[in-house]
Amino acid sequence: MANDQVLAGKVALVTGSSRGIGAAIARELAAHGARVVVHGRDAAAVEAVRASLPAPALAITGDVTSAAELAAMRARIEAELGSVELLVANAGGNPSPPVPVDELREDIWRATIDGNLTATFLTVQCFLPAMKRLGAGSIVTISSAAARRAHPGSPIAYAVAKAGIELFTQDVAAQMGRYGIRANCVAPETILTERNLERIPEAMKAKLAAEHPLARLGTPEDVARAVRFLISDEAAWITGIVVDVAGGAVLPAISARA
Repeated sequence: MANDQVLAGKVALVTGSSRGIGAAIARELAAHGARVVVHGRDAAAVEAVRASLPAPALAITGDVTSAAELAAMRARIEAELGSVELLVANAGGNPSPPVPVDELREDIWRATIDGNLTATFLTVQCFLPAMKRLGAGSIVTISSAAARRAHPGSPIAYAVAKAGIELFTQDVAAQMGRYGIRANCVAPETILTERNLERIPEAMKAKLAAEHPLARLGTPEDVARAVRFLISDEAAWITGIVVDVAGGAVLPAISARA
């Protein structure tokens, strides 16, 4: 990008940014001038990421499935840095095993929906009023390739939660555009986070990479660069889209013309 300070001075909250994709997004936004709020549940991990970023940056903890805790987070951010102008609703996870629908436990279903879809809804809802008052704001949510295609081995609760995030994001874009607020979504495929680097055997990594047209797996930085573009004014006339950061593994169907 020609202007490496394209986000200069803007307050950016990245939920779930103590490691993995979220940490890479935090680093990317900070490198382009944003005043980043690093968030997570592990205070030590959050502080480690914050300490690696250019100042000023803020470390904060809180449960994003709780409206009350989100409100407390917002109050602290506004007191120390100002209103959030850039929001990346990244926090989430996949506790849902790839089992048949009739074997999936209710508690796993509810935990997965809450930890992904409800968390994204509550996070966006919490920070929208200040964006409306500012008359500006940019939101990026995080989905998954699991939401972009049906698969017999899919962790269905996770896929459904992420698919819900995509439609929710598009509804936010449709409703909030009149207030100068944009909302877009990024859907990564297999990403070599610290956790995946450890748990996926080398032979499986090679097999998975070969299934992608670009013949490699993604990195957290691949996702972070896509988020940085969408959240910045470089994408000022883009809203309501889902971007597949998937190495070509998720390709849209092309209908035949008569």
